[in-house]
Amino acid sequence: MTDAKGRNGARDFDFLFGSWRIANRRLASRLTGCTEWGAFSALLTCQPVLGGIGNIDSFTPVDWAGREGFEGGALRLYDREQGVWRIWWMTNASGELDAPVIGRFVDGVGAFYCDDMHEGQPVQCRFLWHDIRPDSAAWEQALSPDGGATWETNWVMSFTRVR
Repeated sequence: MTDAKGRNGARDFDFLFGSWRIANRRLASRLTGCTEWGAFSALLTCQPVLGGIGNIDSFTPVDWAGREGFEGGALRLYDREQGVWRIWWMTNASGELDAPVIGRFVDGVGAFYCDDMHEGQPVQCRFLWHDIRPDSAAWEQALSPDGGATWETNWVMSFTRVR
């Protein structure tokens, strides 16, 4: 299963299959100059779909104050022709799929981008996957209000595999 450039990226997210504990840190307020971070833990399970060219996960916070009952997840699909992944975030709060971030892995780092809105203002959104090892991984989300000239990281996740 190679893409148009001869690369097989369809297995890039295989590392995520299984169960994970996640240490989350989130900015209290985005794009306001805020430096206050909140922390909570979560559980995530991920499984392949569509013969392995996609996957779906379930994100369940354990102790996220004020967000009791919240559940989220991601749907990821690999486009072999373009050689990119599309990742849609979803929650039980909205019942909708967010605009997909689109990108690929290069040298062990996955970078995914989209145009989005934050409080009525157009922004760019970036997801980064990095430091991927058999039993750990890191993810972060950032927003840019200036076309990607500067980025504010607002959510960081540290994954530890559950055996």
